[in-house]
Amino acid sequence: MSEARFRAVGMLGHGLLRALFATVRFRARGEESLFGFRRAGTPVIFVLWHGHLLPLVYRHRDTGVVALVSEHADGEYITRVIERIGFGVVRGSSARGGIQGLKGLIRAARAGHDLALTVDGPRGPARAFKPGAFLAAQTTGLPVVPVAAGASAAWHFHSWDRFMLPRPFSTVRIAYGAPRRVPREATRRQLDALAEGLGRELDELSARCAAPHGAGLPGRAVGSG
Repeated sequence: MSEARFRAVGMLGHGLLRALFATVRFRARGEESLFGFRRAGTPVIFVLWHGHLLPLVYRHRDTGVVALVSEHADGEYITRVIERIGFGVVRGSSARGGIQGLKGLIRAARAGHDLALTVDGPRGPARAFKPGAFLAAQTTGLPVVPVAAGASAAWHFHSWDRFMLPRPFSTVRIAYGAPRRVPREATRRQLDALAEGLGRELDELSARCAAPHGAGLPGRAVGSG
């Protein structure tokens, strides 16, 4: 793909997202779990399902979060869009560029940036939490925070992750789970168990966010885009 095409997609995608999310209302619950880390100046590692990437990226725009994005061509499109809404990007994945990506995440964390990892990406299977995502947490010692999103009305792409695009004038609900630390000396069995538990929590948070009227998620309004 040409550089001109990537640049054009980035500009167009940025403009469309700004227009769409200007009509969307966000409601969040569980952010209080982050307050202590914010006061201490401690970054966190957000873990999320790939299909929830778009509303969560927009909700956290311009806050210095650094995301790991695959080195595939579609990852380049994502990179061009999210960089324009104030996200940092490190390229790499568990499949390609893994070591390079991990080093980039470590540098970003040491510089004080929150990290964001799509733990079933970049190619799935959908909602299967990959323990490899814990490498950054083990290396940096940062807490892992699960986060999920749902919308009162949304389109879902016919893709492996059922990528979610909120409809205009919808309400997007976001839920944060309890932070966890990942012991540096954890065994593979312990990591698998932690991944399974976090995967279940992400599914539970997702179901609550997607429930009619956000059942079980009163939350607080955080405004529109």
